[in-house]
Amino acid sequence: LGRLRREGWKTYVETPMPTRKSEEWRYTNLAELDPESFTPVSCEGERVSIEELPAPVREAMESDRERSGVMVRHNGCLEHLRLDSALEGRGVIYAPLGEIADTRPELLERFLFQSGVAPMERKLWSLHTALLSGGYFLYVPAGVDIEHPVHTFRYLDEEGGVVSTHSLIVAEAGARVTCIDEYVSPDLEDGSLSLNGVEIFGAQGASVSYLAVQQYGRGVKHFSMQHSNTGKDSTLNGFNVTLGADLARADVTSHLEGEGARSEMLALWFGDRDQHFDHHTLQHHEAPSAHSDLLYKGALTARSSSVFRGLIKVAEDAQLTDAYQTNRNLLLSKDASAVALPNLEIGADDVRCSHGATVGQVDETMLFYLMSRGLDREQSERLLVFGFFDEVLERVPGEGVRARIRESIEAKIEAS
Repeated sequence: LGRLRREGWKTYVETPMPTRKSEEWRYTNLAELDPESFTPVSCEGERVSIEELPAPVREAMESDRERSGVMVRHNGCLEHLRLDSALEGRGVIYAPLGEIADTRPELLERFLFQSGVAPMERKLWSLHTALLSGGYFLYVPAGVDIEHPVHTFRYLDEEGGVVSTHSLIVAEAGARVTCIDEYVSPDLEDGSLSLNGVEIFGAQGASVSYLAVQQYGRGVKHFSMQHSNTGKDSTLNGFNVTLGADLARADVTSHLEGEGARSEMLALWFGDRDQHFDHHTLQHHEAPSAHSDLLYKGALTARSSSVFRGLIKVAEDAQLTDAYQTNRNLLLSKDASAVALPNLEIGADDVRCSHGATVGQVDETMLFYLMSRGLDREQSERLLVFGFFDEVLERVPGEGVRARIRESIEAKIEAS
């Protein structure tokens, strides 16, 4: 880990900060971002009982008790960890990266930071590596089916701090697991920086569902770089929910490396005030007979803005590819704006690929119809927004998580 951090810092120093001259960063301005002005978070805490955890985390844990494992990190420091003993007996590992470096270094050498990183990610990915302040390794042996989700909470309340966490998930052949990463913070007057890396490896026939829910408060800038690597006949279902932070960027890459691999990529976001959300996706088909389906939906109000840039890339040998990409954007105010840029890059000649995107204001005819039935405008907009999101929301794992997402969206609608 020390060597990786040193190499990461060297790459960070040598790599220029992305600018709007780059096509991948054209609509997100990092000119005022100075990562070195933030102080790396300190970790001096110890593990505590559930009753001593931060109130928002405690309330979230109590709303959904069906979990096979749970981890809580406070400003990067591990405060709580539990894994069902029956799963431990079957060889499942759920532990901090530092602990695995001591006990099973061969696993980290095999998987950690082994995903291909695009040039547009290199600056922030290398900083994430250099400042790595906490993360977890989830290892599911072949044939093990984990019934309930493994849930990790990250709580940030250190003013002016930078926290860098990593999620490393490995499912061996035929294994099944659902993972949830949840990011929470109060409003931070001095601001903080959150860097997050995710690497998922699914061996032959494995099935992984991964959900990231970002509900940071004001003042936080959040950058997430996610890479899934799917083997032969494996399945990855990825979900991203973006509701918080002033600036949030998610680079989500699905590497379909094995024949017959399947990838479903879902996301929703709701922006208010002057929030800016940027989603950049890549469905990289590297093997034949693979399937990917992307559906990203965003709603925006006040002066918020969003960017979606998606690419389906099909290698020359990836015949019989089946890939779809859809982005829908709903504008709830005249000052909100959305940019949608779907793309195809096809190297094979026997494929079925399609892409599409829409940006539109809320339908006044639908609003009029609902209001004519006795609802006020806020109630009518609420119904339209949830009708818009339901296609994605209904597939989010965990009833408690879905309920918290709905409550947050409702709060945004009421405040707008």
